[in-house]
Amino acid sequence: MNSILYFWLNQKKTKMSNNGQLQLPKSLLPIIFLVIIGIIFISKSTVNIDAGEAGVLWKRFGGGVVTNQPPLGEGFHLVAPWNTVTIYNVRQQELFEKMKVLSSNGLDILLEVSAWYQPNYNELGKLHKERGEQYKENVLMPALRSAARSVVGRYTPEQLYASKRDVIQLEIFDETKAILDDQFVQLNQVLVRDVTLPPTIKNAIETKLKYEQESLEYKFRIEKAQKEAKRQVIEAQGKADANRILSASLTDKILRDKGIDATIQLSNSSNSKVIVIGSGKSGLPIILGNQ
Repeated sequence: MNSILYFWLNQKKTKMSNNGQLQLPKSLLPIIFLVIIGIIFISKSTVNIDAGEAGVLWKRFGGGVVTNQPPLGEGFHLVAPWNTVTIYNVRQQELFEKMKVLSSNGLDILLEVSAWYQPNYNELGKLHKERGEQYKENVLMPALRSAARSVVGRYTPEQLYASKRDVIQLEIFDETKAILDDQFVQLNQVLVRDVTLPPTIKNAIETKLKYEQESLEYKFRIEKAQKEAKRQVIEAQGKADANRILSASLTDKILRDKGIDATIQLSNSSNSKVIVIGSGKSGLPIILGNQ
């Protein structure tokens, strides 16, 4: 027993350095090295993609960016450590632009526009390869500015301020979408938030619109009065025609018969009266009351 204990203590001494620190056996160094390499390998091979994101795979020994397959979806993925994954936001996003454009008569117009967009999910690899991660600055913004300048340049400040905003919004959307059709970017909507004119032009347009409204109101009143006068003329003409027809139809015989009928009805009433036969005009009776 003592010999075994002596051997064990002797082995411990051989594993201690001169300064008293414990040294690992040389046979463990390769194992530790492999463990470290494995940890690095695993950390470089795992990719976690969050909600609303997608990943584009780049293969170092496989032709670069993968464009013939869908992008990596949400969740946990294992990839070779020598490959890389670029993550994109594939949700709908907003681009706000405030730009100066020229109207059809050369006046400066300050336009505020918002564009709702998102990358084309199925062509995300092509977008990454051909346009890059800065596609918003390199593709979307120039397209929106170009379309806005082209559309606004076809209208006068008065049209922009008063009645054409919805039309302009639709035209900017159509022209921007046409530019982006082969740029792997999906445009969902364009909103014209504000159109700011130079103060002098704005005041002149507002004054003109005010006078136009007053003119339309005056015109409406005139038309209403004319229609009322026409209605009164038609009503008077109708009454005149009715009286003429009635006068033509009332002969002496009809009036006498009507008088006789009225006399009979009055004579049958309970009121006290005196009836003188044949004493009135046209031979009609005269009816005298209590007075």
